[in-house]
Amino acid sequence: VQLVESGGGLVQAGDSLRLSCAASGITFSRAATGWYRQAPGKQRELVATIPSGGGSTKYADSEEGRFTISRDNAKNTMYLQMNDLKPEGTTIYVCDTIKYALGLVSVHRGQGTKVANSS
Repeated sequence: VQLVESGGGLVQAGDSLRLSCAASGITFSRAATGWYRQAPGKQRELVATIPSGGGSTKYADSEEGRFTISRDNAKNTMYLQMNDLKPEGTTIYVCDTIKYALGLVSVHRGQGTKVANSS
């Protein structure tokens, strides 16, 4: 299984950015997926999740209304549209396939794409 993120870059406050996660080696249309992020010195944080067929998405409270998670199962790709960014240093955004087993469990994990504050 391979998950490859792309779309990161240098941003300023208020900017928008769209991240992509391309999956291979997996029946993507059967995998629930999500975006996580981690900043230096901070714990890994769940940003958003989306079921295998799309539909009922969920977000971290801090990103509700600014971020949109979506997926195109025909392209084996998941996206994260981020608007009105509030960048703090460098944050790595990672896509995971997930499952629900006595809580949310990460199954496969990508290498991540960096989003950094350019100011």
